[in-house]
Amino acid sequence: MAGDADDTAGRLRAVCEELSDRFFERDDVVRTLVVTLLAGQHSLVLGPPGTAKSELARELTGRIDGAAYWEILLSKFTAPTRMFGPIDVAAPARGEYRQVYDGRATTAHVAFIDEIFKCSTAALNETLGYLNERIYHPENGGAPIHCPLIGAITASNELPEGEDSAAIYDRLLVRIEVGYLEDPSNFAALVRSAVGRPAEPAPRTTVELAALQQAVTEGVPAVAVPDAVVDAVVTLRAALRRKELSASDRRWRQAVGLLQASAYLDGRTAVSETDLSVLTHVLWDSPAQRPLLEREVLNLVNPDAREALDLADVIEELEAQLDAMAGQSREALSEWVINNAHHKLAGAGKRLERLRAEAAGAGSASCSPPPTRSRSSASRATVPPRSPTSWTSRRRSSAAAPTSSVRWARPRRSLRRSSTPRPAPAATSS
Repeated sequence: MAGDADDTAGRLRAVCEELSDRFFERDDVVRTLVVTLLAGQHSLVLGPPGTAKSELARELTGRIDGAAYWEILLSKFTAPTRMFGPIDVAAPARGEYRQVYDGRATTAHVAFIDEIFKCSTAALNETLGYLNERIYHPENGGAPIHCPLIGAITASNELPEGEDSAAIYDRLLVRIEVGYLEDPSNFAALVRSAVGRPAEPAPRTTVELAALQQAVTEGVPAVAVPDAVVDAVVTLRAALRRKELSASDRRWRQAVGLLQASAYLDGRTAVSETDLSVLTHVLWDSPAQRPLLEREVLNLVNPDAREALDLADVIEELEAQLDAMAGQSREALSEWVINNAHHKLAGAGKRLERLRAEAAGAGSASCSPPPTRSRSSASRATVPPRSPTSWTSRRRSSAAAPTSSVRWARPRRSLRRSSTPRPAPAATSS
């Protein structure tokens, strides 16, 4: 049994690596989606159109041999029968009222629901039951149908509006932000992929549906959660409450399964504090809360990484001030450098040298991030990226709940930059 678990986890890690190579700047997205499926939970991918959300969901599901995949683009007029099964037009002639479920949500192992917050009022209750309990109540009032759903991947380019869509938002345990490509070398590779010759077929690792189901029902729940991890979770909750950032007890409890799934994917039999990084996708309601959440998780997992992130903030602040002074005289710029920038840069330089010395003493060549699978994993990188998106309107306060629609604008700069261009993949924008 242990050998089967190791094989399943190894195959899933290979899938993560292959998809990360194909989809630029999506390492953390890919790994988090796989962890979410292993935990038997649902995920939300928030981002503007054309960021490969649906293509990534299809490609990931295509790596599960034997899995039934279903996807739909919702609108305010989507009827429940279109999601869960249309009426059998021949049945009334026989005096029956029945639905056809083949190829619908009721038979899917993995579902992709685009524009999830546009769910119609008529389909809302059935969608909530489908996500919560994996059941569907037929139109004819018969016995509930138990659906084989492992997890749903949902997507949207806006936050929910109103109480109806907020109810769905609450059921999506994992929330992932995506944006347009930031690294110029990755963007250049994407452009080349559109005009170049078709690339040779890349390696394609798959995992059997039965193996994935066994991992979800047996392998992941068997991963131990040591007391040290429980203490760290309690400490994190207290720190977030002091910052007026709170999550429901249900969300905290479900998050434990994600920690177990993260450890399982890495081939470990027990959760470690490094797995807490997945909580940066769980414990926020508004994207404005995420930077604060990341810092608190970093403080537990890697205090040096938090200090490095603070240094990056200092540099970013100075860059913004310099941009605001564009067009001013040389004398004004010189005065700003002497009175402001020089002092801050000198202090940042001393702190950076201390971090480098400490990293060297711990066996690292420098304090630069080590090679990692995840771009924003606080446990695996010295400096994780900031939230990948910015908003056209002012971000809400960290305590505000998402009650109005806000769309994406220009993505924010990542704190990590790729030093070498990546090879051109097949085009993946969708």
